[in-house]
This record gives sequence, structure tokens and C-alpha cells, in this order.
Amino acid sequence: MRRRMGRPGLMGTMARTAVVAGTATAVSGGMRRHSAQNAAAEQQAAAQQQQAMVDQAADQAAAQVQAQQAQAAPPVQDQPAPAAMSTDDKIAKIKELGELKTAGLLSEEEFATEKAKVLGS
Repeated sequence: MRRRMGRPGLMGTMARTAVVAGTATAVSGGMRRHSAQNAAAEQQAAAQQQQAMVDQAADQAAAQVQAQQAQAAPPVQDQPAPAAMSTDDKIAKIKELGELKTAGLLSEEEFATEKAKVLGS
């Protein structure tokens, strides 16, 4: 059988087309996977960067709150305890409470509670 030279026949053309198509599919699939991996890596990096920014903002806010609390609350100084009420002061306070009860501004329970506080101190 004699071999023909020149253009390939129908079978040769189909085989060449199949090889080209298969190669193109493999290349495009690899490119798609590579692109997806790059996108995932970029998303992860963006998420990490965003989390770092959130953490930094939270740290700054906490530092500001601590600074404001330090400025707002003056240091507590040792103050002497208030002197105990004298007997005359206690009697005057109980009389005042009795007048409030008589005027209807204090109930019997409130009067008893306040009187116990005065006598207990």
C-alpha cells in the first residue's frame, strides 16, 4: 500500500483534533484550579488582615477605656471614718423621723428601719 504524502486523511485530522482538544481541556482545568487556589489564598489573607485590624481596634478601645477610667476616678485617699453620732444627735434624728411619720411621709416599717439605723450607728 502506498503512503500518501501531504494533508492527513480524515482519521489523522480527527486524532489531531482530539489531542488538541484534550490538551486544551487539561490546561484550562489546571488554570481554573490554580485560579481557585489563588482566590482562596487571597480571601484567607484578607480575612486574616481584617481580623488583625479588628483586634487592633479592640485593643485601642480597651486602652482608651482604661485611660478614661484612670482619669475619671481620682485616687482614693484614706479618709477618717465619720464620728459616731452623739446621744443628743440620735435623739434629734429619731424625733425628726417621728415627725415625718406623723405627717404621713414615712410608713411604720420605714420609721422602724430608719430608727434601727440611727440606734445601730
